[in-house]
Amino acid sequence: MELKVQTRPSGTGGDEEKVVKTLNRIRHKIIVMSGKGGVGKSTLATNLAIALSARGWETGLLDVDIHGPNVPKMLRIEDATITGDGEGIVPVKVPPHLRVMSMAFLLSGHDRPVIWRGPLKMGAIRQFLGQVKWGPLDYLVVDLPPGTGDEPLSIAQLIPDADGVVIVTTPQEVALLDSRKSVNFARELGLPVIGIVENMSGYTCPHCGKTVDIFKSGGGERAARDMRVPFLGKIPFDPVVVDSGDSGAPVVLSSPESPPARALQLVVDGIVKRTKKANGEGAK
Repeated sequence: MELKVQTRPSGTGGDEEKVVKTLNRIRHKIIVMSGKGGVGKSTLATNLAIALSARGWETGLLDVDIHGPNVPKMLRIEDATITGDGEGIVPVKVPPHLRVMSMAFLLSGHDRPVIWRGPLKMGAIRQFLGQVKWGPLDYLVVDLPPGTGDEPLSIAQLIPDADGVVIVTTPQEVALLDSRKSVNFARELGLPVIGIVENMSGYTCPHCGKTVDIFKSGGGERAARDMRVPFLGKIPFDPVVVDSGDSGAPVVLSSPESPPARALQLVVDGIVKRTKKANGEGAK
């Protein structure tokens, strides 16, 4: 299935109408972003989507990392083939309640780079929202590339009624500096900040039980306090998360009793609580 990317500016004709029509059928839109790469943003987005779908909610996962689409690998669907008809593109379904769309499905090979400028990326993102047959969803999770460039700006413009942004960071100072920029990015564009998640926060030795703060600890919580946004929780550093990502079996399902899976479920609880409260809904 080939996506014929258009390069018309935002705000023109039928494409925008299709985006609006699609978004009107989605109850909650959650944007996952980070100020820098390598902090586990895609891992969090994938586990968040899987956890939501496992709770019975119809969930969509949109991988907007045009140049580094890793979500299909994390779900073991990187070889999936998408189909389409006159009404649009059918996203890849992960039973029982998850639908996934990623640039990775449109490439002729796993090692093929995407060498695009901003207008092409904007056109692709617009079509991911307007031409993909998401259907009615309870949640759409959008996994952004790191930073505050073209893709985050495009999503912010196309989904102005998003429930908000979840910002992923590690405890180290460099990551925290960039996470603050992400908070200010959201504020300047009028997007609510659902909260900050501190990933890779402490490692517990399986042999002696001692916890070591490899990347320090508590920085994400301090940043949230300083920026006056919610703190959603800490995810410990654990090899089980790495293994689950490489094997395509998200840790919330493959190792539900592991410390990172339990921590992730608490983060999901916080996100659900805040999105439903903001929309005047009761918790499920």
